[in-house]
Amino acid sequence: MLLNKKPGLSSFESLAVLKRAFATGKAGHTGTLDKFASGLLLVLIGRGVKLASLFLECTKDYTGTIIFGAETDTLDPEGAVIAQGPLPSREDVEGVLPAFRGEIQQAPPAYSAIHIKGQRAHELVRAGKNPDMQKRPVTVHKLEIVDYTPPQMVIKVSVSAGTYIRSLARDIALAAGSRAHLGALERTKVGSFRLEDSVKDGGDDEKLIKALCPLGKNIFETLNLPYFIIGDKSREDFFHGRPLERILSSGEFCPSPLSETKDFKAAGVFGESVSGKNAELLGTLECRGGNWHYSNVFRTQG
Repeated sequence: MLLNKKPGLSSFESLAVLKRAFATGKAGHTGTLDKFASGLLLVLIGRGVKLASLFLECTKDYTGTIIFGAETDTLDPEGAVIAQGPLPSREDVEGVLPAFRGEIQQAPPAYSAIHIKGQRAHELVRAGKNPDMQKRPVTVHKLEIVDYTPPQMVIKVSVSAGTYIRSLARDIALAAGSRAHLGALERTKVGSFRLEDSVKDGGDDEKLIKALCPLGKNIFETLNLPYFIIGDKSREDFFHGRPLERILSSGEFCPSPLSETKDFKAAGVFGESVSGKNAELLGTLECRGGNWHYSNVFRTQG
């Protein structure tokens, strides 16, 4: 499901209405949005939660508002001001932006879910400790200014998984001789999934149920992942974990458009019914050492 999360709720809290609507405790998202943020949240329901890893490396697009002049401890509007600086000119900011495009080294915020020696960074901070937030490589595919009306600057960014826009706001301000925090953030895209195709996280259960997307072949096509379609005779062999070489050779391989340039880590397995019904997702595979291996097997729907 493509869910339009509203600000003020954590990503976990946003799942409560879905768990009620679908009468299940099996619901999870594929990438956290901060409590103050809004926008696209990819949610998996039922057996779909086992597929979360397929979505984790998706590029993400955001529209954010940087507030120059004050940096907060959380780098968002909910934190306490810890540093102040002068307002930079637009030219000052534009002059430093090239350094933040492409692959960069970024230190995550201390108030984050990053694990440090078995504990989340934000838990260490709240316990009075000062976690060492090591820099790590992330990729900024696009970074542009939409509007600058001091002290607020609206930016649009497209980034790799694991990139913190709060850290980006902090670092851009420091490079421009200022301090800043992120005042607002909206996620507009995850991979090829778009915010305009999402449903709001309101209380209309019927609307939510209608918005649920089946785990069909189109999901794998959207993720640029290949899939196999096997016949009815091979379904039981697959369910019983029999050798994949024989099962897959009897079916049809549907490569991704990127199959010639990408070393795939996963693939779907669908059963095509002789009755003409839509292909049913039977499970997923992972690639190790150039060979396919079982990952998840879905014996029944749900």
